[in-house]
Amino acid sequence: MTLPIAMPTSPRRFSFGPHFGKWCRKWGLGVFSLGIRVLGIGVLGFGLLSSGTAQAQAGTVGEAVAATVNDEMISTFDVRQRVRLMVLMSGNRIPESAFPQLQEQALKDLVEEKLKLQEAERLEFEIDPADIEDELTRLAATSGLTMEDLVAELERQGIAIETLADKFKADLTWQRIVSGRFGSRVRVTDQQIETVHDRLREDSRKEQYLVSEICLPVEDEARVQEIYRAGLQMIEQMRKGVPFDAVARQFSVCATAANGGDLGWIHSGELAPELDRVLQNLEPGSVSVPTPFEGNLYILAMRDKRGAGDKKGEPSYTVTYAGAPLTIGEEAARKAFNKLPLTNACESNTLAIDLGPGIGVTSLPALKESQFEEPFREELAKLGRGEVSKPIAYDGAYHAVLMCEKDEGLGLPSRKQIADRLYSTQLSLLSRRYLRDVERNSSVDIRIDLAETKTASAE
Repeated sequence: MTLPIAMPTSPRRFSFGPHFGKWCRKWGLGVFSLGIRVLGIGVLGFGLLSSGTAQAQAGTVGEAVAATVNDEMISTFDVRQRVRLMVLMSGNRIPESAFPQLQEQALKDLVEEKLKLQEAERLEFEIDPADIEDELTRLAATSGLTMEDLVAELERQGIAIETLADKFKADLTWQRIVSGRFGSRVRVTDQQIETVHDRLREDSRKEQYLVSEICLPVEDEARVQEIYRAGLQMIEQMRKGVPFDAVARQFSVCATAANGGDLGWIHSGELAPELDRVLQNLEPGSVSVPTPFEGNLYILAMRDKRGAGDKKGEPSYTVTYAGAPLTIGEEAARKAFNKLPLTNACESNTLAIDLGPGIGVTSLPALKESQFEEPFREELAKLGRGEVSKPIAYDGAYHAVLMCEKDEGLGLPSRKQIADRLYSTQLSLLSRRYLRDVERNSSVDIRIDLAETKTASAE
């Protein structure tokens, strides 16, 4: 079957970058997602700190009980291990003055992981150890390492492989509990998708910003000022040279943490009004003060700006293609092609119906107009979303395309991407509320004085 594109293109092929990023984002937490990216550079990434250096830099906590969670202990060794991992996985880009904040974040993460695993035990849910091993193996593979290499390199830095395994266990367990409990309740309607898509199209005529974000959660209104001051301290660290993306990966709770807080190019008005007003007052290269919005304090970085007319490029199309032999005749081909929307090929990898003997169907990813053969371009330009082209006789066969997504060169996300983003946002919110409920019903006792530790470190 001849595809209507100028160059061979596989609908199932992914470049390393998108596939790698998707796998990183799966975990949703900045610290570990950062680790995956740094580990991706291979053995050199592990060589940034010697074992002695890592221990010295991470060792501000003494040997003691750091916290108890429902009478289960978190040791200061656990905290040191996590801080050491965070330092290593930052690529050694975090100065020593920021380590007290890392220590606080490490302890917070460990407490939450205990709560997640205790809730799983209450629900009698247990993750298969093979799943954890699979994730560790996949992590090693993305770094060009074997599992033995990964274990050896971590041990060289004074980090036990169990530190990674425990992190995977808690995150994977919680992910499956949340999905099982709330996944079926999350509803993303076509109207919601169309509303977002229409707004993005309208916003494409406005000024555009290249933005990064850090989201600091405010779970207790009494701590707003404390968290605000912590945000100002982060900004001060950035002024001293700590990269914004490193801070975002370590401390942000937004889904963009896995990408260093990168929101990409957005349009004026795309964010909520409270945040959009902040962006309008930022110049390229500047960072905002923490701004409250929907339970978080947001720190926004303006990396660049451009006018509304600077972005439009070549149109691109996401289509489902069908081909039939000339021997069946044009009318038979037309009747078969008109059933393309019924195959559900735009939404699924499995065809809902078969179009008949000798008729092949293939889903193609988003391709630029120039990648399609000349006879198809004019027809593609006429089609709206969900429409099927007339039969095109070309190269010894009849062809037709079903338009799944169409971008006139504005760089808008597809409807599936919008739906996935809306779904993830809703599920993430439910996950955080669920964890807060678990925490309120638990006894958490912090045994080390982080404020004193910070003061001592500063001195």
